[in-house]
Amino acid sequence: MTAAPNPPAAFPGGTALFRLTPAVAHLNHGSFGAVPLPVQDAQTALLQQLHTDPDAFFLAVPELVAEARARIAGHLGADPDGLAFVSNATEAAQLALNAIDFAPGDEILVTDHGYGTVVAAAARLAPLTTVTLDPELPDEAAVREQILAAVTPRTKVALLDHISSPTARIIASPQLLAELADRGVTTVVDGAHAPGMLAEPLAGKADFWFGNLHKWGYAPPGSAVLAVAPAHRAKVAAPVRSWEDHHGFPRAVEYRATTDYTGWLAAPEGLDLLARLDAAKVRAHNSALAAYGSALLARIPGIRPLPHSEGLAMRSLRLPPGIAETREAAAALREDIAARHGTRVLIWPWPGGGGIRVCGQIYNRAEEYERLAADLPEFLARHDGGRGI
Repeated sequence: MTAAPNPPAAFPGGTALFRLTPAVAHLNHGSFGAVPLPVQDAQTALLQQLHTDPDAFFLAVPELVAEARARIAGHLGADPDGLAFVSNATEAAQLALNAIDFAPGDEILVTDHGYGTVVAAAARLAPLTTVTLDPELPDEAAVREQILAAVTPRTKVALLDHISSPTARIIASPQLLAELADRGVTTVVDGAHAPGMLAEPLAGKADFWFGNLHKWGYAPPGSAVLAVAPAHRAKVAAPVRSWEDHHGFPRAVEYRATTDYTGWLAAPEGLDLLARLDAAKVRAHNSALAAYGSALLARIPGIRPLPHSEGLAMRSLRLPPGIAETREAAAALREDIAARHGTRVLIWPWPGGGGIRVCGQIYNRAEEYERLAADLPEFLARHDGGRGI
């Protein structure tokens, strides 16, 4: 059996920055994120301003949102005039796809690693060509080759993950986007995991790119951004009609009347905090933790690590055949681990054996992964359908 690597040291002060219950090992940051206390405090202060003088607050909202957007754009390396706040990646996907003119016969290329609701949004607009990507494809070049091979004269749009959610690897690389553009394909990139995790989160020169801020960017839930290339901005329609429609993108897209804007306004505090902590140090720590957890789980008989993209704070492994092969079976295993073990992980379904994804964050500790690795065989034995592992 391969020796496990040395455990990474705890990130100084990391645990104290969050209000997470210590009774649970939160190894699934990638799904819902967690909001640090300074960001919570910033949002609370904004809510107090709102409740103190609602008129003043809401009349100032368009300018306040524009200021927050400019701060976010600075962190992401984006054009603030080409960036809009949205609620989440699913909403962004629908805004982007609705801005594209589809003709009869046009198709949308997706992969089977795509996020379900995002792919569903695409399916409502045009027929899909689904590329089946083996989770064990060895490297980025193999992924790129398989996707390009599926492009036909009917391919109008390629809707691709920047970082795939289940398998935790980069798909929409700058080289792939450039080659798709050369073929006349409009590119829409789901960068849900990119802000905060990647030093350069925008994926090459995509026509549309969107990313959640509430995952690795430490923002409140309901905070995401949509980046649009200049040629497409005039076609992005506001999700609701408002008094800001005449401003066009991005302001018309952002204004939602008397909704709660405090999450968006507090969102820059999350990336500011990441910068104060030293973003490079945080990313290196989180990646090392995910690698450590993956190495421990890979020592369990029947579990094998999947190829990964370096520097990411998530790692995925394949489970033995017969385990988590359906959504229902994956959910049952996930909830069993949470209820009996007090550990949160992502279990994703896949024919021939599902997968388990672990994340690393500054509030995590090496012993949380060690405890999961020690006890996971017992859970697999209960969910293998009597096959034995």
